[in-house]
Amino acid sequence: MLMLCHGAELCQKSEHGRQPPALPARRAPGPDNPSGGPLNRPLAGWAVSVVLGVGFGVLAAPSAKSGVIIGIALSTTALGTILPVLRDTGEVGTPLGVAVMAVGAVGEFAPIIAMTLFLDGRKPGQAMVYLTAFVLIAGAGILVAVRGEHAALNRLADVTMETSGQFAVRLVIGLLMAMIGATLALGVDMLLGAFAAGVIMRILFHSGTPERTERITAKLEAIGFGFLIPVFFIETGIGYDLKALTSNWATLGLVPLFLGMFLLTRGVPSFLTAPPGMAARSRRALALYAATGLPLVVAVTAIGVERGTLKTSTAAAMVGAGMLSVLLYPFLALKVSGDTRTSRGAQEAAESW
Repeated sequence: MLMLCHGAELCQKSEHGRQPPALPARRAPGPDNPSGGPLNRPLAGWAVSVVLGVGFGVLAAPSAKSGVIIGIALSTTALGTILPVLRDTGEVGTPLGVAVMAVGAVGEFAPIIAMTLFLDGRKPGQAMVYLTAFVLIAGAGILVAVRGEHAALNRLADVTMETSGQFAVRLVIGLLMAMIGATLALGVDMLLGAFAAGVIMRILFHSGTPERTERITAKLEAIGFGFLIPVFFIETGIGYDLKALTSNWATLGLVPLFLGMFLLTRGVPSFLTAPPGMAARSRRALALYAATGLPLVVAVTAIGVERGTLKTSTAAAMVGAGMLSVLLYPFLALKVSGDTRTSRGAQEAAESW
Protein backbone atom coordinates (compact mmCIF):
# COMPACT_ATOMS: atom_id res chain seq x y z
CA MET A 1 0.00 0.00 0.00
CA LEU A 2 2.82 2.40 0.85
CA MET A 3 4.61 1.64 -2.41
CA LEU A 4 1.28 2.35 -4.14
CA CYS A 5 1.23 5.77 -2.44
CA HIS A 6 4.86 6.31 -3.45
CA GLY A 7 4.10 5.54 -7.08
CA ALA A 8 1.29 8.08 -7.01
CA GLU A 9 3.47 10.64 -5.25
CA LEU A 10 6.27 10.34 -7.78
CA CYS A 11 3.87 10.83 -10.66
CA GLN A 12 2.42 13.99 -9.10
CA LYS A 13 3.13 17.09 -11.16
CA SER A 14 1.68 19.65 -8.76
CA GLU A 15 1.20 20.29 -5.05
CA HIS A 16 -1.96 21.13 -3.10
CA GLY A 17 -4.35 20.78 -6.01
CA ARG A 18 -2.85 23.23 -8.49
CA GLN A 19 -3.31 22.46 -12.17
CA PRO A 20 -0.04 20.95 -13.42
CA PRO A 21 1.81 22.99 -16.03
CA ALA A 22 2.66 21.58 -19.41
CA LEU A 23 5.77 19.44 -19.31
CA PRO A 24 8.76 21.10 -20.96
CA ALA A 25 10.64 19.39 -23.72
CA ARG A 26 13.49 17.23 -22.50
CA ARG A 27 16.74 19.17 -22.55
CA ALA A 28 20.16 17.84 -23.25
CA PRO A 29 22.67 18.00 -20.40
CA GLY A 30 24.34 21.37 -20.10
CA PRO A 31 25.21 24.09 -17.61
CA ASP A 32 21.57 24.67 -16.70
CA ASN A 33 20.66 20.99 -16.79
CA PRO A 34 23.80 19.16 -15.72
CA SER A 35 22.26 15.85 -14.85
CA GLY A 36 20.19 15.37 -18.00
CA GLY A 37 17.28 14.04 -15.90
CA PRO A 38 15.88 14.11 -12.34
CA LEU A 39 16.85 10.51 -11.56
CA ASN A 40 20.29 10.39 -13.18
CA ARG A 41 22.13 11.67 -10.13
CA PRO A 42 20.23 9.47 -7.61
CA LEU A 43 20.89 6.44 -9.84
CA ALA A 44 24.59 7.29 -9.99
CA GLY A 45 24.64 7.68 -6.22
CA TRP A 46 22.90 4.35 -5.75
CA ALA A 47 25.40 2.61 -8.05
CA VAL A 48 28.23 3.93 -5.86
CA SER A 49 26.29 2.75 -2.78
CA VAL A 50 26.07 -0.78 -4.17
CA VAL A 51 29.78 -0.92 -4.97
CA LEU A 52 30.71 0.34 -1.49
CA GLY A 53 28.14 -1.88 0.21
CA VAL A 54 29.13 -5.07 -1.60
CA GLY A 55 32.80 -4.29 -1.03
CA PHE A 56 32.22 -3.89 2.69
CA GLY A 57 29.94 -6.93 2.75
CA VAL A 58 32.54 -9.19 1.13
CA LEU A 59 35.09 -8.06 3.72
CA ALA A 60 32.68 -8.54 6.63
CA ALA A 61 30.95 -11.74 5.53
CA PRO A 62 32.40 -15.22 5.15
CA SER A 63 31.23 -15.63 1.54
CA ALA A 64 30.62 -13.60 -1.61
CA LYS A 65 26.88 -14.43 -1.48
CA SER A 66 26.63 -13.03 2.03
CA GLY A 67 28.55 -9.97 0.87
CA VAL A 68 26.05 -9.34 -1.92
CA ILE A 69 23.14 -9.60 0.51
CA ILE A 70 24.78 -7.15 2.91
CA GLY A 71 25.64 -4.83 0.03
CA ILE A 72 22.06 -4.72 -1.27
CA ALA A 73 20.73 -4.12 2.26
CA LEU A 74 23.17 -1.23 2.77
CA SER A 75 22.04 0.39 -0.50
CA THR A 76 18.39 0.78 0.54
CA THR A 77 16.47 3.87 1.67
CA ALA A 78 13.22 3.74 3.66
CA LEU A 79 11.08 6.16 1.65
CA GLY A 80 7.97 4.99 3.49
CA THR A 81 9.51 6.19 6.74
CA ILE A 82 10.83 9.47 5.33
CA LEU A 83 7.70 10.52 3.45
CA PRO A 84 5.56 11.26 6.55
CA VAL A 85 8.38 13.41 7.96
CA LEU A 86 8.61 15.40 4.72
CA ARG A 87 4.84 15.86 4.59
CA ASP A 88 4.49 16.89 8.23
CA THR A 89 7.20 19.54 7.86
CA GLY A 90 5.91 20.83 4.52
CA GLU A 91 9.09 19.84 2.69
CA VAL A 92 7.58 17.70 -0.08
CA GLY A 93 7.49 20.48 -2.69
CA THR A 94 10.80 22.09 -1.73
CA PRO A 95 14.10 21.42 -3.53
CA LEU A 96 15.23 19.31 -0.57
CA GLY A 97 11.96 17.36 -0.57
CA VAL A 98 12.14 16.72 -4.31
CA ALA A 99 15.74 15.51 -3.99
CA VAL A 100 14.88 13.24 -1.06
CA MET A 101 11.91 11.80 -2.95
CA ALA A 102 14.12 10.98 -5.95
CA VAL A 103 16.88 9.46 -3.81
CA GLY A 104 14.31 7.53 -1.76
CA ALA A 105 12.51 6.21 -4.82
CA VAL A 106 15.77 4.90 -6.31
CA GLY A 107 16.81 3.57 -2.90
CA GLU A 108 13.64 1.48 -2.73
CA PHE A 109 13.00 0.60 -6.36
CA ALA A 110 16.55 -0.31 -7.46
CA PRO A 111 17.20 -2.72 -4.55
CA ILE A 112 13.90 -4.45 -5.32
CA ILE A 113 15.10 -5.03 -8.88
CA ALA A 114 18.43 -6.31 -7.51
CA MET A 115 16.57 -8.65 -5.15
CA THR A 116 14.49 -9.98 -8.03
CA LEU A 117 17.53 -10.62 -10.21
CA PHE A 118 19.98 -11.99 -7.67
CA LEU A 119 18.16 -13.14 -4.53
CA ASP A 120 15.07 -15.02 -5.71
CA GLY A 121 16.85 -18.35 -6.23
CA ARG A 122 16.73 -18.29 -10.03
CA LYS A 123 19.50 -17.59 -12.48
CA PRO A 124 19.76 -13.87 -13.41
CA GLY A 125 18.80 -14.57 -17.03
CA GLN A 126 15.70 -16.49 -16.02
CA ALA A 127 14.77 -13.85 -13.45
CA MET A 128 15.14 -11.18 -16.14
CA VAL A 129 12.63 -12.99 -18.36
CA TYR A 130 10.00 -12.99 -15.61
CA LEU A 131 10.80 -9.39 -14.70
CA THR A 132 10.40 -8.38 -18.34
CA ALA A 133 7.05 -10.17 -18.46
CA PHE A 134 5.83 -8.16 -15.49
CA VAL A 135 7.11 -4.92 -17.04
CA LEU A 136 5.05 -5.71 -20.15
CA ILE A 137 1.93 -6.31 -18.03
CA ALA A 138 2.45 -3.10 -16.06
CA GLY A 139 3.22 -1.20 -19.28
CA ALA A 140 -0.01 -2.44 -20.84
CA GLY A 141 -1.96 -1.22 -17.80
CA ILE A 142 -0.29 2.18 -17.94
CA LEU A 143 -0.95 2.44 -21.69
CA VAL A 144 -4.66 1.69 -21.21
CA ALA A 145 -4.83 4.28 -18.43
CA VAL A 146 -3.07 6.93 -20.52
CA ARG A 147 -5.24 6.47 -23.61
CA GLY A 148 -8.62 6.36 -21.90
CA GLU A 149 -10.88 9.32 -21.09
CA HIS A 150 -12.08 7.88 -17.74
CA ALA A 151 -14.80 10.54 -17.42
CA ALA A 152 -17.41 8.08 -16.08
CA LEU A 153 -14.88 6.56 -13.70
CA ASN A 154 -13.95 9.95 -12.28
CA ARG A 155 -17.61 11.00 -11.93
CA LEU A 156 -18.33 7.81 -9.99
CA ALA A 157 -15.32 8.47 -7.79
CA ASP A 158 -16.59 11.99 -7.04
CA VAL A 159 -20.15 10.82 -6.28
CA THR A 160 -19.03 8.14 -3.82
CA MET A 161 -16.11 10.07 -2.30
CA GLU A 162 -18.00 10.89 0.92
CA THR A 163 -20.28 7.83 0.99
CA SER A 164 -19.84 4.25 2.12
CA GLY A 165 -19.37 3.26 -1.53
CA GLN A 166 -15.80 4.64 -1.70
CA PHE A 167 -15.51 3.53 -5.33
CA ALA A 168 -12.08 5.08 -5.86
CA VAL A 169 -10.52 3.42 -2.81
CA ARG A 170 -12.03 0.05 -3.69
CA LEU A 171 -10.90 0.34 -7.29
CA VAL A 172 -7.36 1.18 -6.23
CA ILE A 173 -7.22 -1.72 -3.78
CA GLY A 174 -8.61 -4.03 -6.47
CA LEU A 175 -5.96 -2.78 -8.90
CA LEU A 176 -3.33 -3.28 -6.21
CA MET A 177 -4.43 -6.87 -5.66
CA ALA A 178 -4.39 -7.54 -9.40
CA MET A 179 -0.84 -6.21 -9.84
CA ILE A 180 0.39 -8.10 -6.78
CA GLY A 181 -1.27 -11.22 -8.15
CA ALA A 182 0.73 -10.76 -11.35
CA THR A 183 3.98 -10.48 -9.37
CA LEU A 184 3.18 -13.61 -7.38
CA ALA A 185 2.35 -15.54 -10.53
CA LEU A 186 5.64 -14.49 -12.14
CA GLY A 187 7.71 -14.84 -8.97
CA VAL A 188 8.92 -11.22 -8.80
CA ASP A 189 8.81 -8.96 -5.76
CA MET A 190 5.26 -7.83 -4.94
CA LEU A 191 6.46 -4.29 -4.17
CA LEU A 192 6.94 -3.83 -7.91
CA GLY A 193 3.25 -4.54 -8.34
CA ALA A 194 2.35 -1.99 -5.67
CA PHE A 195 4.51 0.66 -7.34
CA ALA A 196 2.97 0.00 -10.75
CA ALA A 197 -0.53 0.17 -9.25
CA GLY A 198 0.32 3.59 -7.80
CA VAL A 199 1.42 4.89 -11.19
CA ILE A 200 -1.76 3.61 -12.87
CA MET A 201 -3.90 5.07 -10.09
CA ARG A 202 -2.32 8.48 -10.58
CA ILE A 203 -3.09 8.43 -14.30
CA LEU A 204 -6.67 7.23 -13.83
CA PHE A 205 -7.72 9.89 -11.34
CA HIS A 206 -5.57 12.88 -12.27
CA SER A 207 -7.45 13.90 -15.42
CA GLY A 208 -9.40 17.14 -15.07
CA THR A 209 -9.42 17.59 -11.29
CA PRO A 210 -6.08 17.27 -9.45
CA GLU A 211 -7.96 17.85 -6.17
CA ARG A 212 -9.59 14.47 -6.68
CA THR A 213 -6.22 12.76 -6.66
CA GLU A 214 -5.20 14.61 -3.50
CA ARG A 215 -8.31 13.40 -1.69
CA ILE A 216 -7.93 9.81 -2.84
CA THR A 217 -4.24 9.82 -1.94
CA ALA A 218 -5.09 11.16 1.52
CA LYS A 219 -7.54 8.27 2.07
CA LEU A 220 -4.94 5.72 0.97
CA GLU A 221 -2.28 7.31 3.15
CA ALA A 222 -4.68 7.08 6.09
CA ILE A 223 -4.76 3.32 5.53
CA GLY A 224 -1.02 3.09 4.96
CA PHE A 225 0.38 5.43 7.59
CA GLY A 226 -2.41 4.88 10.12
CA PHE A 227 -2.65 1.08 9.92
CA LEU A 228 -0.18 -0.78 7.72
CA ILE A 229 3.06 0.89 8.82
CA PRO A 230 2.30 0.38 12.54
CA VAL A 231 1.45 -3.27 11.79
CA PHE A 232 4.76 -3.63 9.94
CA PHE A 233 6.75 -2.28 12.88
CA ILE A 234 4.83 -4.47 15.33
CA GLU A 235 5.45 -7.55 13.18
CA THR A 236 9.12 -6.64 12.83
CA GLY A 237 9.44 -6.25 16.59
CA ILE A 238 7.72 -9.58 17.27
CA GLY A 239 9.94 -11.41 14.78
CA TYR A 240 13.16 -9.66 15.81
CA ASP A 241 15.77 -12.10 17.13
CA LEU A 242 16.91 -10.18 20.19
CA LYS A 243 18.60 -13.27 21.61
CA ALA A 244 20.88 -13.52 18.57
CA LEU A 245 21.77 -9.85 18.93
CA THR A 246 22.64 -10.10 22.62
CA SER A 247 24.37 -13.47 22.42
CA ASN A 248 27.82 -11.85 22.51
CA TRP A 249 29.47 -8.44 22.60
CA ALA A 250 30.89 -8.83 19.09
CA THR A 251 27.39 -8.97 17.61
CA LEU A 252 26.32 -5.92 19.61
CA GLY A 253 29.38 -4.13 18.28
CA LEU A 254 28.16 -4.72 14.74
CA VAL A 255 25.10 -2.50 15.33
CA PRO A 256 26.95 0.85 15.48
CA LEU A 257 29.25 -0.40 12.72
CA PHE A 258 26.31 -1.06 10.38
CA LEU A 259 24.67 2.20 11.45
CA GLY A 260 27.81 4.03 10.34
CA MET A 261 27.97 1.98 7.15
CA PHE A 262 24.44 3.07 6.21
CA LEU A 263 25.65 6.65 6.38
CA LEU A 264 28.90 5.88 4.55
CA THR A 265 27.52 3.69 1.75
CA ARG A 266 24.17 5.45 1.23
CA GLY A 267 24.52 8.92 2.72
CA VAL A 268 27.90 9.98 1.36
CA PRO A 269 27.14 9.07 -2.30
CA SER A 270 23.80 10.91 -2.02
CA PHE A 271 25.62 13.94 -0.60
CA LEU A 272 28.12 13.90 -3.47
CA THR A 273 25.47 13.45 -6.18
CA ALA A 274 23.02 16.04 -4.79
CA PRO A 275 21.55 18.50 -7.33
CA PRO A 276 23.91 21.35 -8.27
CA GLY A 277 23.42 24.50 -6.25
CA MET A 278 21.92 22.74 -3.22
CA ALA A 279 23.01 24.37 0.02
CA ALA A 280 25.48 22.50 2.24
CA ARG A 281 22.95 22.05 5.05
CA SER A 282 20.42 20.59 2.59
CA ARG A 283 23.07 18.21 1.25
CA ARG A 284 23.79 16.99 4.77
CA ALA A 285 20.07 16.54 5.42
CA LEU A 286 19.73 14.63 2.13
CA ALA A 287 22.58 12.32 3.19
CA LEU A 288 20.89 11.59 6.52
CA TYR A 289 17.51 10.91 4.92
CA ALA A 290 19.14 8.62 2.33
CA ALA A 291 20.88 6.63 5.09
CA THR A 292 17.55 5.80 6.75
CA GLY A 293 16.72 2.17 6.03
CA LEU A 294 14.66 -0.59 7.61
CA PRO A 295 11.84 -2.26 5.59
CA LEU A 296 14.02 -3.63 2.79
CA VAL A 297 16.81 -4.37 5.26
CA VAL A 298 14.39 -6.71 7.03
CA ALA A 299 13.36 -8.30 3.72
CA VAL A 300 16.89 -8.73 2.35
CA THR A 301 18.40 -10.13 5.55
CA ALA A 302 15.44 -12.51 5.96
CA ILE A 303 16.22 -13.96 2.53
CA GLY A 304 19.86 -14.40 3.52
CA VAL A 305 18.99 -16.17 6.78
CA GLU A 306 16.38 -18.37 5.07
CA ARG A 307 18.97 -19.57 2.55
CA GLY A 308 21.66 -20.06 5.14
CA THR A 309 24.02 -17.56 3.50
CA LEU A 310 23.77 -14.94 6.27
CA LYS A 311 24.29 -15.54 9.98
CA THR A 312 21.28 -14.89 12.19
CA SER A 313 23.42 -12.68 14.40
CA THR A 314 24.58 -10.57 11.45
CA ALA A 315 20.99 -10.17 10.24
CA ALA A 316 19.89 -9.16 13.75
CA ALA A 317 22.68 -6.56 13.90
CA MET A 318 21.70 -5.11 10.52
CA VAL A 319 18.02 -4.89 11.45
CA GLY A 320 18.98 -3.30 14.78
CA ALA A 321 21.06 -0.72 12.93
CA GLY A 322 18.11 -0.11 10.59
CA MET A 323 15.85 0.54 13.58
CA LEU A 324 18.34 3.04 14.98
CA SER A 325 18.64 4.74 11.59
CA VAL A 326 14.87 5.26 11.53
CA LEU A 327 15.00 6.78 15.01
CA LEU A 328 18.09 8.95 14.57
CA TYR A 329 18.72 9.99 10.98
CA PRO A 330 15.39 11.72 10.12
CA PHE A 331 15.57 13.59 13.45
CA LEU A 332 19.14 14.68 12.74
CA ALA A 333 18.16 15.65 9.18
CA LEU A 334 15.51 18.01 10.54
CA LYS A 335 18.05 19.55 12.88
CA VAL A 336 20.69 19.87 10.16
CA SER A 337 18.29 21.42 7.66
CA GLY A 338 17.13 23.95 10.27
CA ASP A 339 13.48 23.14 9.59
CA THR A 340 11.20 25.35 11.66
CA ARG A 341 8.06 25.11 9.56
CA THR A 342 4.65 24.93 11.14
CA SER A 343 1.55 23.13 9.93
CA ARG A 344 -0.42 24.87 7.19
CA GLY A 345 -3.70 23.81 8.73
CA ALA A 346 -6.38 21.32 7.77
CA GLN A 347 -5.10 20.73 4.26
CA GLU A 348 -1.65 19.72 5.45
CA ALA A 349 -3.14 17.64 8.23
CA ALA A 350 -5.13 15.67 5.67
CA GLU A 351 -2.04 15.23 3.51
CA SER A 352 0.08 13.95 6.37
CA TRP A 353 -2.24 11.08 7.28
